[in-house]
Amino acid sequence: MPIEPPASPWSFAPEDAGDRDLVGAGADTKPGTVLAAYRHGVFPMPVDDGQMLWWSPVSRAILPANNLKVSRSLARSVRRFEIRVDTAFDEVLTACADPSREGGWIDRRMMRAYAALHRLGWVHSVEAWRDGELAGGLYGVSIGGLFAGESMFHRRSDASKVALVALVELLRHPVVERLLDVQWLTPHLASLGAVAIPRRAYLDRLRVALDQQPPNWPRRE
Repeated sequence: MPIEPPASPWSFAPEDAGDRDLVGAGADTKPGTVLAAYRHGVFPMPVDDGQMLWWSPVSRAILPANNLKVSRSLARSVRRFEIRVDTAFDEVLTACADPSREGGWIDRRMMRAYAALHRLGWVHSVEAWRDGELAGGLYGVSIGGLFAGESMFHRRSDASKVALVALVELLRHPVVERLLDVQWLTPHLASLGAVAIPRRAYLDRLRVALDQQPPNWPRRE
């Protein structure tokens, strides 16, 4: 079972943001604060000047399990990789935070925040391995039936997509469908089956998801 950290002194109210994606600035990134944010449909993302901003998109992207699009070529790729969970979290996080990546946003502060949550059992990595090497993967925050995907990377073609397919399968069982949050809709995510829903609809789904059982993540020692 994940370990609950001390409660946060900060509060999050995305409903008050109106038609803005940005709902707040400042606060801290302690485990309790970050968890409280996700439980209210908010996530942290710093900007170039280092300021910590908190977001709840008016149009929120999710990936329904039954909407995942697996092409024939991706299906072939799935068979070429070995899937592991939480065996190389630090390496996945470091690869996702590579500052040379276009649009990179994961600074050292965010790395520390997600690493702390991983140690407490709230953040997990899904990894695609090939020939004994980490070929790609993703990580995200898992609270009840919510999985908030944060970032993915690949070193071999299709490796991150294979990790996503594995994640969807993991979320699909034993519950028919949990909530896979992917934040903002991009053409890449749309090609995989992600859709955008209004913030209000997302928050309604979130409340239901938080009451569901989490996937069968590896046990924390």
